[in-house]
Amino acid sequence: MSETYHGHRKRLRQRFIRTGTEGFHDYEILELLLTYAIPQRDVKPLAKRLIARFKGLRGVFDATVEELCSINGMGEYSALLITLIKEICKIYLQEQLLGKDIIRSPKDVVDFLNIALSGERVEKFLAIYLNSKNEVLGIETLHEGTIDQTVVYPRKVIEKAFQHNARSVIFVHNHPSGDPTPSTRDMELTRNLEAAASAVDIIVHDHIIIGKNSHFSARENGWISGRKRR
Repeated sequence: MSETYHGHRKRLRQRFIRTGTEGFHDYEILELLLTYAIPQRDVKPLAKRLIARFKGLRGVFDATVEELCSINGMGEYSALLITLIKEICKIYLQEQLLGKDIIRSPKDVVDFLNIALSGERVEKFLAIYLNSKNEVLGIETLHEGTIDQTVVYPRKVIEKAFQHNARSVIFVHNHPSGDPTPSTRDMELTRNLEAAASAVDIIVHDHIIIGKNSHFSARENGWISGRKRR
């Protein structure tokens, strides 16, 4: 590696220490990260190839190890580092949610879900269980694969609620197509789960469908009330 590029790496790191990623191009953020996996090579061209191939940083971090390794210049260590960063972000945001009143800060749950479900190739159905103060007690993945009311069993949902001693729940699933527009099947599932939860005095606050750049809220669209039935 040339002295010129060694100096470039040093300047990138010093910029990050001073200002974080403010003023960085996407490829520079990725370049800085790759310097820790590829210490003896100019990685700027590789960073630019990755950004172009996956259409931005989000696409890079949503890519699988196999997809990343298909790019000329990428090795397994570099690909694992990128996927590890995303998993760490997911854990960080999940821990931020625990014990927080997310009914008053719905953006926090959407931020977590956007990371947790971004780039998923299959549908995942999650339940976020809350206490009487609307603080998060736990997050459970209840199903992976095509989702309808025949595979998301209300009994499993309620059993998990009892295990967490939950008083309410938020349901979440993703649309791998990227379009969060709900289907008739989604509406039927929401109503069936709300009825089952209501029967044991558990409130359903929402059913959120996550797409690529947006989400759908069943509560905001009048599908559920978010209150106990009398």
